[in-house]
Amino acid sequence: MSKAFVGVRLQRLREERGISQVALAKTLGISPSYLNQIEHNQRPLTVPILLRINAQFGVDVQMFSDDDEARLIADVRDVLAEVGGDTVSLAETRALAANMPGVARVLLELHRRARVASERAETLVATVGDSNHLPSFSLLGKHEEVRDYFNRRHNHIVELDEAAEAIFVDGDFVVGEAAQALMARLAERHGVRVLIGGSENSEKQRYDERSKTLHLADFLRPGQQAFQMAFQLAALEMRPLIDALIRDGGFAEGESRRLARIGLANYFAGALVMPYTRFLQSAEELGYDIERLSSRFGVGFEAVCHRLSTLQRPGMPGLPFFFVRVDRAGNVSKRHSAADFHFSRVGGTCPLWIVYEAFSQPDKVLSQIARMPDGRSYLWIARRVVSGPIGYGRPQKTFAVGLGCDLRHAHRLIYSRGLDLSEPDASTSIGLGCKVCDRQDCVQRAAPSLLERASLTLP
Repeated sequence: MSKAFVGVRLQRLREERGISQVALAKTLGISPSYLNQIEHNQRPLTVPILLRINAQFGVDVQMFSDDDEARLIADVRDVLAEVGGDTVSLAETRALAANMPGVARVLLELHRRARVASERAETLVATVGDSNHLPSFSLLGKHEEVRDYFNRRHNHIVELDEAAEAIFVDGDFVVGEAAQALMARLAERHGVRVLIGGSENSEKQRYDERSKTLHLADFLRPGQQAFQMAFQLAALEMRPLIDALIRDGGFAEGESRRLARIGLANYFAGALVMPYTRFLQSAEELGYDIERLSSRFGVGFEAVCHRLSTLQRPGMPGLPFFFVRVDRAGNVSKRHSAADFHFSRVGGTCPLWIVYEAFSQPDKVLSQIARMPDGRSYLWIARRVVSGPIGYGRPQKTFAVGLGCDLRHAHRLIYSRGLDLSEPDASTSIGLGCKVCDRQDCVQRAAPSLLERASLTLP
């Protein structure tokens, strides 16, 4: 931790457990006055005391890390920039995120709902008078609600991960060859028949509930077939657990629940095809070489990147990665973060980011040391990926996927070979997107920053 002044979080822990300050001080073996100073940020929370808290209460030490705080600060700054709150200083934003994180998250949720309501109103205005084309509720807020749920859990759903690993072990599944075992489990336990081929569109799978038949596209590789079968297994076998996760996640709207169900089923599928312990051991052994992991587990480059961003099991964590998928137009269709990297909610992304260079160098894994405006540096790797039907005249989808981690972890990745991780000039200065980036000297700036007061004058 770069700092450990987390008094409010310690007070919150006491409130949740119903413990007095005197009782907690006694449990931790310190004086009440010392604890009082910690809770009022007059003394830092030291590592020995943090370890005692973990031992006594089983609390994840990440609760006292500043990674969540950094992401929360960035989120609040995004919102303030969008609503014109440029009079709020960075110091005030930091104080809000550090001392009242619950309030900050409520403000973010209120802003999300306001955006959704505004978009719905604009759609109503645009379609007024057309009674045959009534607008539906905007999906943007729903997707962000689901993404925020995964981010709050550091992109790791321990309940689904452990359930998937138990099935892999109990079913004697083989790494990289899970398709046949999954086909047999679907047939024996659920009476589901799997048919491959016969589809002329880009649909990967279709389940016919009446005939209990799972149709898989003919262009799927064995690992992709296994993933789609595992997705269907989640719908059939993990429904009670997924229902409980959705209920506990507080998803109120029907569309949010549907998107959350898909996201959780996809998570389970990845965890079953790439079981946690075996996958993490392989990643460490291979220096996080994505292409070799792809070959070993029989899945694609994107699937491996996504799985690497989920390895945050308490007591056995992998590296905290960030994962993103973009198209040529800069649209971000997937983004997950297991640590403190912040994906902007407004303003697009940065053209200097290595993920866009991947489109011009197909099938090559590119690397970049990127430095953000707040001074933090990251190692990013990126590659173009193609998916969809194979054959003449059958359109495919093209994306670039990126995987990043904090520079302090970079030495553990094979992709850091040949890079000078200690040389600041070796890094590329990037931002979150022009509208929320305060680098005024950037040669790629396409729009003025909303974080700075700007007066527009006619030429």
